[in-house]
Amino acid sequence: MTSPKRLSQEEARSLARRLQARDERALGELYDVVAPWVLGLAFRILRDEDEAEEVVGDVFVQVWRHVDQHDARRGPLVPWILSIARNRALDALRRRRRWWRKAERLGQAQAAEPAEAPGATHEASVPGWPLHREVHDALATLPDDQRRVVMLSYFEGLSHREIAKRLGQPLGTVKTRLRTAQQKLTDTLRHLKDWLE
Repeated sequence: MTSPKRLSQEEARSLARRLQARDERALGELYDVVAPWVLGLAFRILRDEDEAEEVVGDVFVQVWRHVDQHDARRGPLVPWILSIARNRALDALRRRRRWWRKAERLGQAQAAEPAEAPGATHEASVPGWPLHREVHDALATLPDDQRRVVMLSYFEGLSHREIAKRLGQPLGTVKTRLRTAQQKLTDTLRHLKDWLE
């Protein structure tokens, strides 16, 4: 396996100028050189190829949109991009951990419910009931295709690739549906933030 190419300072400065002039070819050239570094960093943090690849895409979208915020006097282009990659990967890791905590709480709530005799206590007294009810209500508002990928990802623990294979759908479609569903669920369940943390 060959090491990713390194940009000289002059090459990086040239690419930064062209990006700021909205030259899309410069973005392609930058991607070809820097994406392996970004992918390696993201994978080291996330230990998940699909999530790391998603970070790569997000990073280059951010670079394209915000290249005007890069100040060469404060540092070279590539370290700036790698700092964006690190932050994006850490954000993804935190999101994953939050969702696993939520799934764990949901599992605990589900496990607690059958232990109660029907009608013996009010369901609101069951530990975890507010989360259980709210999450199920929020999931019910999602379109079937989005709900299916959420269930497979967060409640069965399948990777993006495994979901795509199981559903016979393109990987990009699965990622888009999952991201859209996550945003909807985050917005819908925002009022539970203090309870979840």
